[in-house]
Amino acid sequence: MKRESNLKKVLSAGHFAVTAECGPPKGADEGPIKKKGGMLKGYVDSVNVTDNQTGVVRLSSLAACVILKEEGIDPVLQMVTRDRNRIALQSDILGASALGIRNILCLSGDHQSFGNQKGAKGVFDIDSIQLIHTVKTMRDEGKIIGGEALTAPPQLFIGAAENPFADPFSYRVLRLGKKIRAGAEFIQTQCIYDIPRFKEWIGMVRDEGMDQKVYILGGITPLKSAKMAEYMNGHVAGITIPEGIIDRMKKVPPKDQREEGIKIAIETIEALKEMKGIHGVHIMAIEWEEIVPQIVEKANLYPRPSL
Repeated sequence: MKRESNLKKVLSAGHFAVTAECGPPKGADEGPIKKKGGMLKGYVDSVNVTDNQTGVVRLSSLAACVILKEEGIDPVLQMVTRDRNRIALQSDILGASALGIRNILCLSGDHQSFGNQKGAKGVFDIDSIQLIHTVKTMRDEGKIIGGEALTAPPQLFIGAAENPFADPFSYRVLRLGKKIRAGAEFIQTQCIYDIPRFKEWIGMVRDEGMDQKVYILGGITPLKSAKMAEYMNGHVAGITIPEGIIDRMKKVPPKDQREEGIKIAIETIEALKEMKGIHGVHIMAIEWEEIVPQIVEKANLYPRPSL
């Protein structure tokens, strides 16, 4: 019997989807994942679990997804090609499906030099686009890389990430097209602060008719402080925060900057809701999961559809 993820059901029904993200703990304890899941449950349609983000050793994404599923949450398994060769990737894809996980986000992964295992060998046997194609081939054709048949195909809704703000800008839509042709069915973007540039990107996406071929969820990361905004703008590759946003945060007393960051996030969501070609939002409240319900409610995205 074919089973579909909650996220796929929400998007297929034409609802404006809401997903969130949580990072697993740096230990073998399930408590932090259950706690984060409890904060998000009912306020989002699905929850991404990061895969050793920034190259830091954490509880595996697969294990954390199973914990969330047991808590009644639809998880999105993030899988990076940095740490596994094609044998391990395909094995984990099968394992995830067998454990009832129905969403996967295919990524290359942050380089290990950014994390706490700088001497680790990066695998990168295949890249993220090849991983997307591999999942699609396993699911739709029942075959692994090389053509050997599977006894049972995995059942996964296939996602990918996209950064509309990276250079060269003209290449962003071409890269999105490659991911769609490889088999991506939903896209979660890098966090959005520069709305005019994002509008230009989604306009190019519409011009190519790609918004009719894939579900696009705009990325939202609420700012905690002016210092956070300045740091992200200056040190995080692919993120552009306009001076107007930074100045707006600076004008607010430090004790009120978190609230201002929430307001900016809600304003961004409202802007995205009005853009043709946007099918939802992906809220990445880094170690601030407790604020997600407030953002969802204030953006008039609560209650979530029950399908």
